[in-house]
Amino acid sequence: MKRLNGVDAMMLYSETPEIHMHTLKIGVLDVSQIPGYDFDLFRKLALPRLHALAPLRCQLVDIPFKLHHPMWVQNAEIDVDYHIRRARVRAPGGRRELDELIGEIASTPLDRSRPLWEMYVAEGLPDNKIAVIHKVHHVLADGMASANQMAMVIGAEEPDVRGALAEAPPDSTAALNLLLAAGRDHARGLRRLPMLLRETAAGVARVRRSARERGPHPDLARNFAPPPTFINHVVSPVRRFATAPLALADVKDTARHLGVTLNDIVLATAAGALRSLQLRYDGAAEAPLIAGVPVSVDTSPTRIMGNEFTYITPSLPVHIADPLERVRLTATATAIAKENHRLLGPTLLPSWLSYLPPATTPQIFRQQARRLESSLVMNLTISNVPGPRERGLVQGATVTEIYSVGPIVAGSGMNITVWSYVDQLSISVLTDDRTLDDPHEATDALLAAFAEIRAAAGLSETLTPVASALPLAV
Repeated sequence: MKRLNGVDAMMLYSETPEIHMHTLKIGVLDVSQIPGYDFDLFRKLALPRLHALAPLRCQLVDIPFKLHHPMWVQNAEIDVDYHIRRARVRAPGGRRELDELIGEIASTPLDRSRPLWEMYVAEGLPDNKIAVIHKVHHVLADGMASANQMAMVIGAEEPDVRGALAEAPPDSTAALNLLLAAGRDHARGLRRLPMLLRETAAGVARVRRSARERGPHPDLARNFAPPPTFINHVVSPVRRFATAPLALADVKDTARHLGVTLNDIVLATAAGALRSLQLRYDGAAEAPLIAGVPVSVDTSPTRIMGNEFTYITPSLPVHIADPLERVRLTATATAIAKENHRLLGPTLLPSWLSYLPPATTPQIFRQQARRLESSLVMNLTISNVPGPRERGLVQGATVTEIYSVGPIVAGSGMNITVWSYVDQLSISVLTDDRTLDDPHEATDALLAAFAEIRAAAGLSETLTPVASALPLAV
């Protein structure tokens, strides 16, 4: 058995009827080379690979009287009939219709009495393609762990699962054993507290000293002061989803030409897109926004479970009309955010989250979800996760596209997640039904903002088509 760490616990406690804390991983597969393919054959071929991912057999166990964070216990088998489900994309079966189905799947929470994932096999796409939609709770895996899971699932070699699968001993979930383990963990936490207080004071002092040395940056947003926007409101439980692919070579070429990082280009593109959406929905874009950007603190390629990340909060210069100046300011803001993160200590926030009180924290999040019209820290979440570098081949089926998106949070009705996969940069946008008239307005704005940056840099604004991807939504 394994206890949830502080970040895991926050992912669990912050879930409410309006805020669903699952993530989505979507793979589009060409099954034309699999003789006799059907849904039953998919389940048969997929099951060994899923069994090899031990986290998918883990189930939450609550501690009596909520005296500590829950623990994971491992089941022996996967209930195939429950977890692997058949779905169908409505006609004509293009990207828009697939995204619509994914939004519907994202709109319902996962059942906590089961292992916290579901997998949908969506049929009805053209050219012998299917979409595999993996819905997994954030408590189970963060972006890096999910990317490692995906790499294992789509690898050319089938995992070797021999003999009977292990199951936790029955006495491991006995109330007395759970309470004794909770007591031991609390004792370790109390011993750790004085050192954590010292580390916090030292980290805060380093950040303040660095801020004084840097001096003022009037074009950057102030920390913990996200301005009101159309994105920020009380979030509804309904989800809308949109995707679009970019050629990874175009993004790398643009970053190299401008002397910035690929992540800087992603954030500057988001800033340009949000500027155009703000002008449309708010009538103005007069102040920089704040992005919450997850940063992994454990990038091990073998980690397939748990949350080992924290956030940086760079400023997004949506108030700047010049696209190249937006890139420059984005790079400056990101560098400052990374430096503050390093000076404060990458593991400081996750360490404090271990002390969240299980008995009261969920109720606080439920109250916030029903009344928060703006996040206290950021306007929206923007993630950039490096995905698999080799094209997936599962029993003859080629994985042509991969998309991923994390949850939206209280007071913030949008999440933008970018995954790289082989030669693609896959853009996903998740919103509720109150944020945009059409979620593809966001993906269209992102593509247009990227083309605008390229044109301003003297590069071709005609984007390279991603031949293996479904056509863009119309």
